[in-house]
Amino acid sequence: MTCRTQMFFARQGTITPEMHRVAEREGLPPETVRDEVAVGRLIIPANVNHLAQRLDPMAIGKVASVKINANIGNSAVESDIDGELEKLHHAVHYGADTVMDLSTGGNIDAIREAIIAASPVPIGTVPIYQAIEVAGDVTKLTADVHAGILREHVGLALGRVTGIVSRGGSLMAYWMTQHGKQNPLYEHYDRLLDIVREYDVTLSLGDGLRPGSIADATDKAQLAELTVLGELTERAWKQDVQVMIEGPGHIPMHQIEVNVRLEKELCHEAPFYTLGPLVTDVAPGYDHITSAIGAAMIGWFGADMLCYVTRKEHLGLPNAEQDCGARSQHCPAAARSDRTR
Repeated sequence: MTCRTQMFFARQGTITPEMHRVAEREGLPPETVRDEVAVGRLIIPANVNHLAQRLDPMAIGKVASVKINANIGNSAVESDIDGELEKLHHAVHYGADTVMDLSTGGNIDAIREAIIAASPVPIGTVPIYQAIEVAGDVTKLTADVHAGILREHVGLALGRVTGIVSRGGSLMAYWMTQHGKQNPLYEHYDRLLDIVREYDVTLSLGDGLRPGSIADATDKAQLAELTVLGELTERAWKQDVQVMIEGPGHIPMHQIEVNVRLEKELCHEAPFYTLGPLVTDVAPGYDHITSAIGAAMIGWFGADMLCYVTRKEHLGLPNAEQDCGARSQHCPAAARSDRTR
C-alpha cells in the first residue's frame, strides 16, 4: 500500500509543507522538525483526509511546546451534532491543541465527519466505542483498539483497588476472558499498520491498564502494558507509522517523574500523553485542581501532551456552561469523564 506518513517523508530527507508549518509555529528550524519526526520523538498528526479540509498542522514531542488535549463526545443520554460542534468550538477557542472525539452514543459517523470538517486541530478517536455500537455486544467483536493489553495481563489487574477503569481496556479484558483468546488486534497489528500508513493516521497507544487510583499507580499491570507498547512502537516505526503513548491518569506526586522516565525508556522516547495526572483520589468535584498540580509536574518532567480534566471528572458528563460558565474566560469547554475515556 502507499505510504504517505510524515515519518516516511522525513526519513527520505524531505521537509513537507506540514513540517514547515510546525517549524513556524514552534520557532524551530525545519531541519530539526524533520529530523525529530524521522526518529519518532516528534509527531505531526496530519491524516491526509483532514489535511484536505482545514487542518492546521501542529506537533507533539520533545522539541515542541507541551500541548493540551480536550475531550468531547456524545453519549446514549445526550447525542446531537450541533452540541458536539459547540463543544469543539469552545475547546479550540480557549486553546486546545487537539480534540478527542470519544462518542459512545448513536450517529457516530455523522458526528465525527462534522467534527473533522469543522476542526482546524487534529481529531482523535477510540474506535472500540463505535465498534461496540455496531456489534451490539462486546463478545461479538472480532478486533479491538487496545493492542497493548494481552490476555496474560488481565490477572495482574485482579488485585487492584480499582481494577481496570479504562472503558476500552475493560471491554478488551472481557472479550479475551469470554473467548479464551489473545487480543486480536495485537495478533493482527501489522494489518492495522498497513491501513493507517496509507492515510497517515497517528496511533495513540495504550493506557487500557492505566491505574484508576494512586494506590494502583506504577503497578505490574500498568508496566506490563507499557512494555508491550514499547514493542508496538518499534513495529510501527518500521512501517513509518507515527506513534504516541498514552499514560496514566492517577499518579501520586512522588511517582510522576519515574513514570515519565519509564515511558521514555521503554517506549524509546516516543511522545508521552497523559490525563492530568490526578495526584489524589479524594477530591471529586475539584479534579480540575488536583490534575492541574499533576499536569504542571509531569510537563516539567518531560510529558509532551496533557489531557485536561474538568471538575466533572468522576461525577458525570460536563458541558460548556457547567465547566466554563458565562463568567469564566480561562478554561476550555466540555470534556468526557474519566469513566468513559
